[in-house]
Amino acid sequence: MNEIAQIDSSLEKQRGLQDLINRFLRSLDVRPNSIKTYERGLKQFTEWLTSQGALQLTRETILAYKNHLSVKGISALTLSSYLVALRRFFEFAEAEKIYPNIAKGIKGAKRPKGFRKDALTTGQIKELLASSDRATFEGLRNHAILNLLVRTGIRTIELTRADVGDIRVQSNEMVLWVWGKGRDVKDEFVVLTEATLKPIRECLNRRGNLRDADPLFVSDSDRNKDQRLTPRTISRIVKEHLKKVNICSGRATAHSLRHTAITLALQGGATIQEAQVRSAVTSSSQRGELLPLRSPKGDALKALF
Repeated sequence: MNEIAQIDSSLEKQRGLQDLINRFLRSLDVRPNSIKTYERGLKQFTEWLTSQGALQLTRETILAYKNHLSVKGISALTLSSYLVALRRFFEFAEAEKIYPNIAKGIKGAKRPKGFRKDALTTGQIKELLASSDRATFEGLRNHAILNLLVRTGIRTIELTRADVGDIRVQSNEMVLWVWGKGRDVKDEFVVLTEATLKPIRECLNRRGNLRDADPLFVSDSDRNKDQRLTPRTISRIVKEHLKKVNICSGRATAHSLRHTAITLALQGGATIQEAQVRSAVTSSSQRGELLPLRSPKGDALKALF
């Protein structure tokens, strides 16, 4: 590689760092959401560079930026995502023979021990599922969402992506096909027992005539009427209902319901290996098997109460 001064000259020929970042983003063959994540992370870096008046990019610059993020107090997950964006960008710059990969080997932050969200007790689950006013559409929808999350362990992003037509029959059982995290298509499914499916059916019946491509869960607000719920909105719904039943810990979130479902599955008879398969988002359906998070009786909650 050339000396730093020569490298800076190459950057100038590329009309600056931002132009190079734009080239990098256009070169990515990933989902639009992933591109936005990279763009957001690199924007944080360029804004920090501007604030520092940095004229040269060296490995020490990247380490100083990492330290800045640590002191800023952002989460370990966010810090790591920013550094992933930087590593990918400088890999691209080096491959294009524009700039050396000064971010190579820079590690993200370690998640603290105990970062996993708390699982709910049986009593807390009962209270949570009874916390919605099912006489209203919003309450009926929220109950269906909470019930589905805690019985199947699907992620909020998987619930967001679910359509009406994703509920089908597979091997004589009702299932919901899901578009898992890191996947490009809906190639996994979770089993829907009657206790899981009934609230969903009631919610869909309340909405009237629907097409297969319609979102499984939609907003009821005036501004976003009938629009697909976002992961953030689903997380907010869960958090609000947790607070209703006096579960106010910062560790109690939508992910707690996923953790609860896995815990219940183990208590209901699933093996650790089965729970790990679902947790790792391995596509069991590609092997013609039903995904775990089921007790021998078909539903971990049913096995408990």
